[in-house]
Amino acid sequence: MIYSINPYTEEKIYSFTPLTSSEVSDKIDAADSVYRDWKETSFEERAELMKQAAAILRDRKKIYGEVISKEMGKPITQAIAEVEKCAWVCEYYAENTVDFLADEIIETDAQKSYVSYEPLGVLLAVMPWNYPFWQVFRFAAPALMAGNAAVLKHASSVMQSANNIQEVFEDAGFPIGLYQNLVIGSDAVSEVIKNKKIKAITLTGSKPAGSAVAGTAAKEIKKAVLELGGSNAFIVLDDADLDKAVEVGVNARYQNTGQSCIAAKRLLLHEKVADAYLEKYVAKVKELKSGDPLDENTYIGVMAREGLAKDIEKQVNDSVEMGGKLLIGGKRKGAYYPPTIVADVTDDMPVFNEETFGPVIAVRTFKTIAEAIEISNNSEFGLGVSLFTENIDKALEIAPKFEEGAVFINELVKSDPRLPFGGIKTSGFGRELSSFGIREFINVKTVYVK
Repeated sequence: MIYSINPYTEEKIYSFTPLTSSEVSDKIDAADSVYRDWKETSFEERAELMKQAAAILRDRKKIYGEVISKEMGKPITQAIAEVEKCAWVCEYYAENTVDFLADEIIETDAQKSYVSYEPLGVLLAVMPWNYPFWQVFRFAAPALMAGNAAVLKHASSVMQSANNIQEVFEDAGFPIGLYQNLVIGSDAVSEVIKNKKIKAITLTGSKPAGSAVAGTAAKEIKKAVLELGGSNAFIVLDDADLDKAVEVGVNARYQNTGQSCIAAKRLLLHEKVADAYLEKYVAKVKELKSGDPLDENTYIGVMAREGLAKDIEKQVNDSVEMGGKLLIGGKRKGAYYPPTIVADVTDDMPVFNEETFGPVIAVRTFKTIAEAIEISNNSEFGLGVSLFTENIDKALEIAPKFEEGAVFINELVKSDPRLPFGGIKTSGFGRELSSFGIREFINVKTVYVK
């Protein structure tokens, strides 16, 4: 059996019977069959259904948000906001796909030559627990609008949320079988990838999971998009608006109880403003309310499971033993780990050179912009970076020097349907969202008439 366990109460709240290999194969066959008709529908037909999905998400945001909170501990206000964001991405692709995938005329020596954008078929999405709805919808909305079918292997701990997503698409009027949740464990993923009717794979998750999935996909000669971990730097220059940088910086690290690939995990402060900034930052973090994820006043919930809290506890303890200075936090209780700040970190400390997937931030200072860039780039990850300064021209000048998939100036790194999202180095490859995301899983076809 597969169980969802509430990390706050430690109760088993949902149980699911895994599909057999034969049942999985039947579902993929069904998706492929429905796809044959779906790919012939117009963008306008698809858009009407996607807008209906958005309306359902908004109507049921509290119901679905409560399930998210119960399954993985996300504070309820943040869970509801996640569902609302999914409605946005549905509407975005409903409104823009016709432009993103319109035939493109190319002038050549031909009588006529153009590029058409056509669907691939059945896609497999392997998704994580930390944003149970958003991670799925930012894949599913463009995939379905492009004319593909989709099957989902969600994290076992959020399987009810996975079922709820399928419910959204079916209740919106999408053909039954076009989008399906596969109730399977991680050990069954390889077999799904090898199914000849699966045409491409996308995964959001850890480096080991991404490596395994991409390896199998490569052997099968199938396209893969990977969105993996991150260790984003949050850089505050000496001319920054400190109050704004503190407010944004706290949210950048601690929303979703710090369980986010794009969270600000390394706080880099110019030595001239380090003390003043940290004083304000620590005070702001102390104001964050911890507690029951279903309490609307809670900002810091529990981590998704106790094992994750133990992992981050070890990273902090090992770093402190190596000379890191614990400013606040650091004392775990079950699956709860408090907002924690570790200062005076060095390159070899776990809180700096590993991804900290929880409410912990590592702090160090720098003297020059060049040093800040070097420290930021000294990471195996390359997902995003935030830079705070009043000198926008200077910020734009140095933006190309960061080895990242995104540079956000005076803002936290975030995913926005209008902008491409993804990283480099071990943060993965490929892009989600915007026109770039919808074109990841299509056949870019050349048509030439002599």
